[in-house]
Amino acid sequence: MVYILPLAHKQATLEMVGGKGMSLSKLLTAGIPVPDGFHVTIAAYQNFVEANHIQPHINKRLDCIDSNNINRLEDVSRQIGMLFHDGEMPQKVAAAIKTAYAELGSIAVAVRSSATAEDLPDASFAGQQETYLNIQGENEVIAAIKRCWASLWTARAIAYRMKNHIRQEEVALAVVVQKLAFSDASGVMFTRNPLNGRRGEMIINAAWGLGESVVSSLVIPDTIVVDKKAERIVLYQAASKEIMTVRTSDGTEETTVSERLRKKHALTRNQVMRLAQLGKRIEQYYQMPMDIEWALEKDTLYIVQARPITVLPPEWLSPERDVIYTKGSLAEHLPNPVTPLFATLGLEIVNRASELLWVDMFGKSATKLLPDNGVYAIINGYVYLSAKAKPLLIAVKSFSPRSLRRTLTNSVERFQSAREEFEAVVREWEGKPLDTLNAHQIMEGIQVVFYAVCTYFTRIQLTLPAASLSETLFTKVFQGAARGAGIADTSVFLLGFDTIALQSEKSLFNLTEWVKQNNAFDFYLQNNSTTKIAIDFMSSVLPAEVSQEAWAEWKTRINQYFIKFGRTAYEFDFAYPTPGETLTPTLESIKTFAAGKGESPFLRQATLENRRKQAEQEILQHIRAPCKKLFLKLLRWAQETAPMRENAIYLMGMGHPQIRSMFHEISERLIQSGAISQPADIYWLTKSELEALIVRLDENKSLSDMSGAIPVRKTQLEKQRDYMPPSKLPEKIGKMISGAPQKRKDGKIVLTGIGTSTGIVKASACVLHSPADFESFQPGCVLVAVTTTPAWTPLFAFASAIVTDIGGPLSHSSIVAREYGIPAVMATHTATRSIKNGQMITVDGSVGVVIIDE
Repeated sequence: MVYILPLAHKQATLEMVGGKGMSLSKLLTAGIPVPDGFHVTIAAYQNFVEANHIQPHINKRLDCIDSNNINRLEDVSRQIGMLFHDGEMPQKVAAAIKTAYAELGSIAVAVRSSATAEDLPDASFAGQQETYLNIQGENEVIAAIKRCWASLWTARAIAYRMKNHIRQEEVALAVVVQKLAFSDASGVMFTRNPLNGRRGEMIINAAWGLGESVVSSLVIPDTIVVDKKAERIVLYQAASKEIMTVRTSDGTEETTVSERLRKKHALTRNQVMRLAQLGKRIEQYYQMPMDIEWALEKDTLYIVQARPITVLPPEWLSPERDVIYTKGSLAEHLPNPVTPLFATLGLEIVNRASELLWVDMFGKSATKLLPDNGVYAIINGYVYLSAKAKPLLIAVKSFSPRSLRRTLTNSVERFQSAREEFEAVVREWEGKPLDTLNAHQIMEGIQVVFYAVCTYFTRIQLTLPAASLSETLFTKVFQGAARGAGIADTSVFLLGFDTIALQSEKSLFNLTEWVKQNNAFDFYLQNNSTTKIAIDFMSSVLPAEVSQEAWAEWKTRINQYFIKFGRTAYEFDFAYPTPGETLTPTLESIKTFAAGKGESPFLRQATLENRRKQAEQEILQHIRAPCKKLFLKLLRWAQETAPMRENAIYLMGMGHPQIRSMFHEISERLIQSGAISQPADIYWLTKSELEALIVRLDENKSLSDMSGAIPVRKTQLEKQRDYMPPSKLPEKIGKMISGAPQKRKDGKIVLTGIGTSTGIVKASACVLHSPADFESFQPGCVLVAVTTTPAWTPLFAFASAIVTDIGGPLSHSSIVAREYGIPAVMATHTATRSIKNGQMITVDGSVGVVIIDE
């Protein structure tokens, strides 16, 4: 058996030396500077495992284990680790290792794991197994090899293989023993930009010392962007490199970087370009984008690892030149990638209504601002607001006296008019018996109602600025006077007013008071999950725990609640269920109120109203007579328009329940005809596909089965959901390379956003991507979401703080957080991706930071 192979061996295969070892051998034989060394082959591992009878023990411990049971996995991993620690190295294997190490010069080495399922084009196991640096002495090398072998059985490695359907008994581990590069600097290099997917860029991270501090994210490294084609440095962003990994007498340790070196470039321009050339050679050799670890010893560059980049984000390219794309306006209400039907039918109607608004706002100049693809465009599945890059023209037209006068006057009256016209269309179609209409007529109705939705949205765009500007003006003018009166936050003047969202919460609270008066029903509610209660609600069978009379009253009250407050939407894409369809979020609120875990909205409103009136009295004592008239005028304007803003946004989804009802009617007919298998499948069709099916449906002709295309589209959308859409395109260079505004402090990740509601809270995080996740929300947790709409408001009563990816001081999330008196941090960009469910986080709404307490 071959237990040792030279690192430069040309026949080193995956089966013999694992993924990392094979890659290093290929690089070395291709002339890439790789530190010399040797492989401890898979055969050596297998010999050790067989000689010590380890595999049967592993199989027994892993039998029927759950990959999600972390505690159990950790326990099993420790047991397996002891088997390797206590195992005797076979004499032949030990002798071969000692001989190879002596031939290398008995020098300090890096001992690296190399698994058979590692660094492959379709599955990167980066970080799953261990590396040990600065190992010296033959006994120490053998001990490090055994620790590497044991690392094949860490809890995370076992779970990773289980989730990727890799058979545990088929894996084995080789080890690479290499000369340790005495790194002055080190880091990683991606031959394609992993943040924005740009194929023409490579990114280099560099820091002082050994590479562990970079790979393990212990230090913020320098970030260098290189244009591969032009062979030039696009940007060198030097970081404050406070920590470095250095050699010690018995291994490595992290130490503080001297002040002189912290902000100094870790690489010279010449070194950057030489490294980039090596990256291009490696990428060309492998014919795929590569993730490369490198080290700089004096002025010599070494490649210590190279693996394929298995996941690359798409390129975020602007569809049209000289057009600016932002996640503003309606795009804020579409935080997730949109479904095929919304992308092809919904967005077409949105653009039709939006173009009329632009013509109304900008007149003849609208044609100079409208992009060819419409006001809203889809980029990598996400909706963006777009406009031709003519900021001066937009400013002149938007801030002309005529435009300002029209936008800022009579905003509440104009909102009411838009609401009434919208409501009339919705009620007209709610009154039509859909079973008497053919599919084409229903489809026309869908478009009529959704056009009314979009028209309403465009009209409130000319009323909402009054709310924002009135609050901003009031704050700017009287912030000093407020401080003089001891009022730290001027938002106190705008809180405690009635809104539809607050009325909805009060209605639920009243319903809960009725529940608490019925002991049997209260017991039923508290001792059943919301899922079970929702199933019971939809069933014709009476639950055993409650009386017929109580159950009938319960159903009547719930139905009345949804008739009054269910005409809203969690998200603007009509593919998402509305509150009336998704009972569990509403039931969770009722259960939480019934358990006494939420504050009475009546009491909260009364408290805020008293504070507001007291604040008005206090500030008036600090304002001189000539300014009092202006104060009262601005205050009343802001107080009149603030509730209007919340109500206007709440009602954006008024037509969604009816639209979904009409889609459901068509779906049922398509199911009967064999075109789709489930009602929700309709949203995964395109407009043209649906229209073609409807024609044949109304003609009683056979329909094509579209079910086969739907899983692929769902998979694509789930993939897009993991993307990190930039807030603006084209991106600025600094944004492109820095990604999320996060950093590390004292070993903890710190996300930076905008503090929009003051206070500091440390609590467990609950990351919610959609209403489907509401049931997992626990009172007292921090609500973490991409954004929230008024339909999410019931959760605020039980949250300890709010953190979102997008939003600002005047967004719905911010306003409601201030209303509830809980801290809020908006615009963190990546909170939903950086924070995991159950993690303890600290939210500081005063300075706009979120600390992940790892």
